[in-house]
Amino acid sequence: MKAFITILSLALFVSCKTEIKVGPDYSKLESIPTKEQVGRTVLPDTIAPVTAPFAMPEFVKPSFPDRSINIKDKIEVTASLITNIIQQAIDTISTQGGGTVIIPEGEWLTGRIALKSNVNLHFEDGAVLRFSTEVKDYQPAVFTRVESLEVMSLAACIYANNQENIAITGNGKLIGPFDGEIKARSYMKPIETLVDLNKPAEERIHDGSKEDWIFPPKFISPINCKKVYIEGVSLENTAFWNIVPTYCDNVIIRGVYVNSYGIPRGDGIDIESSKNVLIEYSTLNTGDDCFTMKSGRGEDGMKVNKPTENVVVRYCLAQKGHGGITCGSETAGVIRNLYVHDCVFEGTVVGIRFKTRRPRGGGGEHLYYDRIRMNLEATAIKWDMLGTPAYVGELAERLPARPVNKLTPFYKDVSMTNLIIENSTHFLKVYGIPESPLTNLTIDNVDANSYGLIIINDGKNVNISNAKIETPDHVIDILGGENISLENVEIKTETSALEFPNEKATLNNVKFLK
Repeated sequence: MKAFITILSLALFVSCKTEIKVGPDYSKLESIPTKEQVGRTVLPDTIAPVTAPFAMPEFVKPSFPDRSINIKDKIEVTASLITNIIQQAIDTISTQGGGTVIIPEGEWLTGRIALKSNVNLHFEDGAVLRFSTEVKDYQPAVFTRVESLEVMSLAACIYANNQENIAITGNGKLIGPFDGEIKARSYMKPIETLVDLNKPAEERIHDGSKEDWIFPPKFISPINCKKVYIEGVSLENTAFWNIVPTYCDNVIIRGVYVNSYGIPRGDGIDIESSKNVLIEYSTLNTGDDCFTMKSGRGEDGMKVNKPTENVVVRYCLAQKGHGGITCGSETAGVIRNLYVHDCVFEGTVVGIRFKTRRPRGGGGEHLYYDRIRMNLEATAIKWDMLGTPAYVGELAERLPARPVNKLTPFYKDVSMTNLIIENSTHFLKVYGIPESPLTNLTIDNVDANSYGLIIINDGKNVNISNAKIETPDHVIDILGGENISLENVEIKTETSALEFPNEKATLNNVKFLK
C-alpha cells in the first residue's frame, strides 16, 4: 500500500506557533566559488597550505639542479619521430644528477617516453608534442595497470616506473594517439575476458604482438614513483585514461587542462592506489569520469592491497564528463580520506558519483565533500553498487541478497556539506547492496533545484538536514532503508504532500512551500 504524508500530518514536526529555522544557512553558501573562480585559468604561483579532516603532508614544488638540455639542439630532421632524442636527453640529465629537458616551441612527433628520477620535462610556450598512433612506438611491454588489473602492456605515452622527483611542467600541448592503428585495435570486450588472472602479472603480456587487439596507452602514468609533479600542460585526444598516478606517493597535479570529450574511456585524472595527493586548479572536459579515485579490481586488486588515501581536490572545474568527482568502480584496496572542496561541476552528467560492484571488493570510507557548486545533466549525488549484467551477470540483480564475502564492497562514513545544486534531474539516488548498504551518509546545508527528489535502495543512517529543494516531484522512494531522516528541510513543490511508495523516513521540521 502506498503511504502519504500530508502537510497536516507533519504538524508533529512543524510548529504553527513558533517560527523554526528551516532550510540552509545561506551565509555559508554565498561564498561558494563560481566556474570563473576555479580551474586552470586562475592557477596561483604558490601552493597554499592544505587543510583537511585528516592528516596531510606539506606540499611544495620540486627543485631540480640548474642543468638542462633543449632537444631542439639535438634534432637534425624534424619530419621523423624524435622519441630517441627525447629519451636520450632524459637519460643523460638523470645520470648527471638531474635537471630539465626542454621541449621547445614547435610541433614534434614521438612515441613512448620514460621519465627518470630528478628530471623535469618542461614544455615551452607554443610547444606541441604529438604522440604516434602506431602500436610499435609503445613496445616493448612494460609493467602497468589497465582498468586496475596488473599487466605487461603498452602502459602510457609518458611513463615512469620506480622513479623519484619527476615533473612535467610548462604551458605546452600534448596530443594523444586516439587515431589510426591505436584506435582501430583498442579492445572492446570486458577486461576480465582478456586477461588470465591465474598468471602472475609479469606473464600477462599484452603488447599487440600476438593479439589483434591492444590495451591502448594511457596518456601520463607514473607507477611506483615518489614525488610526482604535473603542472600547466594541456592534454587532448588521449587513447585511454589521461593522468593516472599508480602506486605513487606524494603527487601534485595543478593547473592542467584535459580535453577528451567524445572519447570513450577518456577519464580525466584517475588516482590509482596512491597516497598523499593534491589536485588543484585544474579543468577537465572528458569523455568519461573527470576526477576519479580507484584502488584495484576484484581479487587482483585485493592481492595488491594498496589503497587510495589522503587525497585533496580543490579549486577545480569539471565540465563535460560522466561524473564530476567519482569513487570507483575499482575499489578493492579501499578509497579513504578523500576531501573535495571549493569545486564547480558545470555540465557533467552526475555531480558526486560512487560506483562499485559485488565482485570488486574493498570500498570507500571517510569521504568528505564541502563547498561544491553543480549544474548538471542528470543526478546530483549518486551511488551505483550493483553495475550491469554485461559486466557482472546476475550479480547486478539486487535480490536475492548474497552472503557477505571478501569481494563484497562497501561505502560508509560520507559527509557532504554546503552544496549548491543549480540544476539536476534527481537530488539523490542510492542503489546500494542489500547485504552491504550504504552506511552513514550526512548531507547538510544544501540549496538545490532538482526535477526529482530522492531514491534510496539499501541505505542505512542517511540524514539530510538544513536543505532547500525546489522540485516538481513529491516522491521519496525508499527500499531496504534503515534510519533515513530529513531534518530542517524546506521542499518547494507543487503539492503539499510527500509520497512514500515503499518505506517511510523520519521527518523533523519539514516545511512545504508552493
